[in-house]
Amino acid sequence: MRVVVGLSGGVDSAVSAHLLKEQGHDVLGIFMKNWEDDDNNEYCSSREDLVDAVSVADHIGIDIEVVNFASEYKDRVFSYFLAEYEAGRTPNPDVLCNTEIKFAAFLDHAMKLGADKIATGHYAGVRETADGKFELLKGDDDTKDQSYFLHRLNQSQLSKAMFPLAHLPKKEVRLLAEKLGIPNFAKKDSTGICFIGERPFREFLERYLPKKPGKMVTPEGEIVGQHQGLAYYTLGQRGGLHIGGAKDGSGEPWYVAGKDIAKNRLIVVQGREHAALRKQDVELINTHWIGGDAPSATSPETEEPDYRFGGKTRYRQPDAACNYVGEDSREALHFRDGQWAPTPGQYAVLYRNNVCLGGGVIAG
Repeated sequence: MRVVVGLSGGVDSAVSAHLLKEQGHDVLGIFMKNWEDDDNNEYCSSREDLVDAVSVADHIGIDIEVVNFASEYKDRVFSYFLAEYEAGRTPNPDVLCNTEIKFAAFLDHAMKLGADKIATGHYAGVRETADGKFELLKGDDDTKDQSYFLHRLNQSQLSKAMFPLAHLPKKEVRLLAEKLGIPNFAKKDSTGICFIGERPFREFLERYLPKKPGKMVTPEGEIVGQHQGLAYYTLGQRGGLHIGGAKDGSGEPWYVAGKDIAKNRLIVVQGREHAALRKQDVELINTHWIGGDAPSATSPETEEPDYRFGGKTRYRQPDAACNYVGEDSREALHFRDGQWAPTPGQYAVLYRNNVCLGGGVIAG
């Protein structure tokens, strides 16, 4: 089978490529260049990543091709990223990177090269059911499972996807890379904005979105400080608020609890467990269900919920017992327990055991 694997320069994609070749596949590596705005910036690591990817391909004994998707990234991912921040929401570009770049632009390119499948180093799995549908599964390593970031893939995309690391723990992947002499076995995992990397975030955002200062207020309307622009803050944020004094006398730290877009006001509260930071019902927009149909719904107002699903409102969060609510054009996840700071623009993702069903954008 001809498999085109995305080689990022990291250890996960390197081991994925090795495993595929070991299984007897005809493997081609592709390095994707997706960001060009500041190639000379100290935070841009694409040149280093390319060197690592080429070294890996040479070590494994496969060919590698460099493909530039910078235009697609800017049009399909980064423009959305900026628009969401400008609207006061907090987008998750990693999800769009997968649906629009890795499993769209990259997939299309691979198919033109005669690929039967594409592969990535994600910690997730895929399986075909008896009725010919494809399911997205959690990776076996709970600490690295990345199905959250893949929940908007469709049946066509999943039918072409391979995830060689589905059943491997991260520790074993690194040990295997070291044993095989793969040159980047000790390289740190990538962090920061998808394909752009880690950098001072507010400074980066200020290059594209101007400051729009306004008041920081409590839910009761008391002015307690000034913000630099709603785009620069996210729900649940604690650091960087610079509010002096403990207004309620508790000494508790301040947290962002909401945004009043119309009045350009940032709503803040004291204490991580303040009621304003907890929500039991999380409204969804722009939902996507991998199997095609929405899950069976229940109405918490009229039925005794048995909480048949698990849901996440952010990555690296344990599944929380919930049900799906779908009625009168409204979609939501109703959680047994209040969820901490569900953030508009982020994704809420739904699971049935280890099967990812899909999810939606958190409304607000």
